[in-house]
Amino acid sequence: GCIILGVGIYLKVSKDGNSITEQYLPSFELMIAIGVIIMVLGFLGCCGAYRENRCMLLVFFVLLLIIFALLLAAGILAAVEEEWVEEKLKELKPLASQPQNVKDDLEKLQRELKCCGLTEGPIEWQPIPPSCRCNATAPAADKCVAGIYQEPCIGKITGYMKNHMEVSLGIAFAIAIILIFGMVFSMLLFCQIGKKAGNTV
Repeated sequence: GCIILGVGIYLKVSKDGNSITEQYLPSFELMIAIGVIIMVLGFLGCCGAYRENRCMLLVFFVLLLIIFALLLAAGILAAVEEEWVEEKLKELKPLASQPQNVKDDLEKLQRELKCCGLTEGPIEWQPIPPSCRCNATAPAADKCVAGIYQEPCIGKITGYMKNHMEVSLGIAFAIAIILIFGMVFSMLLFCQIGKKAGNTV
């Protein structure tokens, strides 16, 4: 729980603050919340084990199972999210009608990803912003023609999001393994305490 909380806080502090990508990436606030919840549940499990309280151990097991199910559902949704992200990005067109902060964030992505426009290229901008401009020495892979990037950004943005999603899914997978261990050990203790109570009787 402490590790998850620490990673969540670190990612929240270090992320780039781009509104276009943030609204479609898993919330780091959710990761922080999961870390706090697991810390509380860990305390509950420790108390149950120390006091040999079967009720507390059973509640601990059920709550871990619920969190595991939620993580599994989130992972499945993330795996099929790419097409949904593309559709949501297309809703930003026409670019000229977007608020200034969205335009600024898109220009920031254009500079980083070396692309221009969302789906159709430079023709989506009027006038063409400085972030679309490139120099004659740019590599051929950057598709720089007449000093302007010709490749639209949608493919690169979804790729950028996919990379960040993979990091989030990796963390979720690690959390899921920890949860499985927690459920197994809590159920073993639950059964062991039950046998011990039966023998005593």
